[in-house]
Amino acid sequence: MRLTEFWRRMRAHFGDEYAESWAKDYVLSPLGGRTVEQALAQGESAKDVWRAVCQVENVSSKLR
Repeated sequence: MRLTEFWRRMRAHFGDEYAESWAKDYVLSPLGGRTVEQALAQGESAKDVWRAVCQVENVSSKLR
C-alpha cells in the first residue's frame, strides 16, 4: 500500500481534518505503543499501520 492510499483511507474513515490529528495523537497498542505518525516515521509499512488502525477502529469493510 502506498502512503497516498493510506492517507486516502484515513481521511475517508476519520474525515479530512481529524485524520491527521488522530494519526498524531492516538497511541495504538498493535503498533507497540506508538502513534501512526511515529510508526510511519520509524519505517513501518503503510499496510501494516493500516491493519493496526483497523484493529482498534470500526473501519468499514470497503476501506479495509
